Amino acid sequence: MTGAVVILALVTLQRLGELWLAARNSRRLLARGAREVSAAHYPLIVAVHASWLAALWWFAPGLPIQLGWLALFILLQIARIWVVASLGERWTTRIFILPGAPLVRRGPYRFLRHPNYMVVIGEIAALPLVFGLWQLALAFSLLNAAVLFIRIRAENAALASATAAD
Repeated sequence: MTGAVVILALVTLQRLGELWLAARNSRRLLARGAREVSAAHYPLIVAVHASWLAALWWFAPGLPIQLGWLALFILLQIARIWVVASLGERWTTRIFILPGAPLVRRGPYRFLRHPNYMVVIGEIAALPLVFGLWQLALAFSLLNAAVLFIRIRAENAALASATAAD
């Protein structure tokens, strides 16, 4: 088994675990009266991320590992854990508004409005670069930017309406 396969297997397992966590948190939020907003773009996000991972599985096995980029990717995973831990049960892959709940202002949310998206931007570029796949890094960074443009606008609008209603 190559180093690339080990890295991709770990990332795949991490993403599957995150989908499980997001589904659990989503059910809990809905049970507490949350409502999902702007769900129409979610399949696009899933398609970009699934295609990114599939392309890596297609092209990366057998390629050498660039340790500097791997170190950056590992740092991004630490930042990802910080984001998820800071949001706790409010972390999901969808946009939920929980009436009466204040915005999270701990962890990286003290410094950035959308730290999760900063991590994702870094990951989408860094992991392909671990294997020297700059073309994948560029292509998926552009696709991700388009999806995040839609997502961040939707999330900002939802947060603005939720805080205005409180």
